[in-house]
Amino acid sequence: MSAATFLEPWQLRAAFARSLSDMYGKEVPAYTTLLDVSHEVNADFVAKHGADAERLGSVARVTAERHGAIRVGTPTEMAQVARVFGAMGMHPVGFYDLRDASSSSVPVISTAFRPIERAELARNPFRVFTSMLVTADRRFFTADLERRLESFLAARTLFGPELLALADRAEAEGGLPEDQAAQFLRLATQAFELSSEPVDQAWYRELEAVSAVAADIGGIASTHINHLTPRVLDIDDLYARMEARGITMIDAIQGPPRWEGPDVLLRQTSFRALAEPRTFRTADGEIVRDALRVRFGEVEARGIALTREGRAAYDAAVLEIDEKAAAARAEDPGLTETRRQEIARGVWQKTFPATETGLAAQGLGWFTYEVDPAGFTPEVRREPVVYEDFLPRSAAGIFQSNLTSDGAKDASQEGINRDADWMSGALGRELNDPFDLYADQVDRSLAGAAETLGVDPATLTTTDRTTGAPR
Repeated sequence: MSAATFLEPWQLRAAFARSLSDMYGKEVPAYTTLLDVSHEVNADFVAKHGADAERLGSVARVTAERHGAIRVGTPTEMAQVARVFGAMGMHPVGFYDLRDASSSSVPVISTAFRPIERAELARNPFRVFTSMLVTADRRFFTADLERRLESFLAARTLFGPELLALADRAEAEGGLPEDQAAQFLRLATQAFELSSEPVDQAWYRELEAVSAVAADIGGIASTHINHLTPRVLDIDDLYARMEARGITMIDAIQGPPRWEGPDVLLRQTSFRALAEPRTFRTADGEIVRDALRVRFGEVEARGIALTREGRAAYDAAVLEIDEKAAAARAEDPGLTETRRQEIARGVWQKTFPATETGLAAQGLGWFTYEVDPAGFTPEVRREPVVYEDFLPRSAAGIFQSNLTSDGAKDASQEGINRDADWMSGALGRELNDPFDLYADQVDRSLAGAAETLGVDPATLTTTDRTTGAPR
C-alpha cells in the first residue's frame, strides 16, 4: 500500500493534534488569540536572536508543538486512553501525584502520553497530560461518596467500541489506511469535545464542594480537552502581550524564574478559566442555564532537561525559594510577585551555572553529541536535550490558579498509596522513566559520534560530558 493511502502513527499524531486544535479554537475563542500571540512572539524572537532561537528546537517544531490535558475517572478509562494514544505512537511517561502538590484539593494522579524516540519527537512532539481521580483517598472522598462516584463512572462510556477497535488495529499494524484513519481521527476528536448534555446540578455541586477538579471529571457523563498548550520562545513577552490585549492571565508564571542563564525544565502560565455556558438538570427535572469555569488557555516555554542531580538541585532550590518568600511575607504581608521573582533569581544564581557548558560540566543537564564535519578536523558538537515532560508542582499551580475555590481536603484522614508501579498496572503498559529516556538519547548520540570518529565511546563519554569536545 502506498504511503499516500496509509497513515503511520506519527502522521495520525500530527493530524490529531491539528484536529484537536481546530476543535478547541471553536469551543474556546480566546485559545485562538493565544495561538496568534504565540506566533507573533516566536517570529519576533527568531528575528532578534537568529540561529540561537532554535537552540532548543526548530521554529517549525516549536510552532507546531502542542500539549493537551485531559481528565478521566477510573483505571479502565485510563487503560482505554492508553490504547487511543498508543495508536499514535504515544507512550506513558512519568508518574505525577498532584494530591500533595498544591494547597487546593486536587485528588488526581497523572501520567503523560508522548513519543519517546528522538526521531519521533522531532517529527511531532504532541503530548497529553492525563489525570485520573483517586476515589479511594479518604482525604477527599468519604466511603459513601466513593461508592456513588464509582457507580456513576462505571455507567458511562467515554470511548466507543469502534474507536477502540481502530486504535488497537493502528497500534498492531503500525498505522491505518486513509479511510479508517479519517474515521479514527473523527471519533478520537469527538471523544474530547465538550458535551451539550445537561449536567445533574445537585451531583455536580456535591462533588464541586470537595474539588472543582473532581466535579469536572466525575460530575458529567463525558470527558473533554481541558486545555491545549502551545509552546512559545519567550513566555514573559507573551504574558505581557496577552494582558495588553485585555485577556486576564493568572498571577504568575509557574516554574523556574526568568534569569540570565540557560532555561531549564518548563515554565508555564495561562489565561484564567472562562465562564462557559452549560445546561443543568435540577432535582425536579427542570433544565436551567448556568456557567462553569473549568477550561483555560495554557502556554509553555521549554528548556533543557535536567539529570537526576540537576533535578535534585531544582527541587532544593524551590524549597529554598518557598522558605525565603515565606520569611519575606512574614515581614511584609503584601509581598508582590515581582519581589518573589527577585528572591527566586537570587536562589537560581547560586544554584545553577550561568552557561550550558557549566550545566554539562557539573552533570546537571542532558546534552547529545553530534559530529560536525565542518573544518579541517571533525569536531563533536554539544546540543541540549529539550525537556519533554512536566513538573507536578507547576501543573498543580496552574490547576489551583484556575479554580474558583480550594475545595475540601481532610488532612486528618490517611491517603492511599498510588505510585508508578500502580499506574503501570492500571494501564497494562510499561511506564517509561523520563530520566532513562533522556539518558538513552545521550548514549545513542555518543555511540553514533564515536562510530563516526572511529574512537571508543567511553572516551567521548569522559571528555564530552565535561568539556564538550573530544581529546
